[in-house]
Formats: sequence, structure tokens, C-alpha cells
Amino acid sequence: MKLSQLVEAVNGEWLVQCEETEISVAFASDLMSDVLAMVQENPEATLLVTGLCNAQSIRTADMLDIRNILVVRNKKYNEEEIELAKDCGINVVATPSTMFESCALLHEKGLKSV
Repeated sequence: MKLSQLVEAVNGEWLVQCEETEISVAFASDLMSDVLAMVQENPEATLLVTGLCNAQSIRTADMLDIRNILVVRNKKYNEEEIELAKDCGINVVATPSTMFESCALLHEKGLKSV
């Protein structure tokens, strides 16, 4: 699934748009320790779905080479965090949907779980 298709599927809004990427799997968590324990062969094709809207989620994604974050429940990063995501080359999309709803919508569109 292309990131632009994901934005449409979850009625999302771009917060940071670095480049169009292809996403093949998703992982949903607000616990960054769980994200750090995730082992993925193709991290740049992974989507992190989270409600944690702070620099920690961006830095965690960057450490794992994850280049796509979906922030749920209409949360938004502040300007410093937006700049950090841009500097790290991480695409960020916000959606009004809950984490559960977002995952269901993406699964329905064919996105697989990690």
C-alpha cells in the first residue's frame, strides 16, 4: 500500500510528507519499549501506529529505520517535533480515528501486521 493510499483510507492529514513510500506491514503501540522489541526485516516499509505524540515516538522510529508514523485520535506533534521528523526523514500522518479503528481500516485494505 502506498502511503498516499493509507492517508485516504484513514481520512488522514499529512503532518510531515518527506517521500511517497510503499508500506507492507504495520505495528500499533503506545509503548515504545514494545516497538523497540519489534524485529522487522524491512523497517522502511513498516508503519508505526501510535497515540504517543512526542519526540520519543519519532526518535524510536528513527532508531529502527521506520519511516512512517500514523498518529491516532487527532493528536498533533508540536513544531519542534515536526522539525525533528523532517530532519529524520519520517513521514507523519494524523487521523481522527482511534488506534483500533485505524488498524481495522488498514487491515481491511490489505495491510498486514508485523
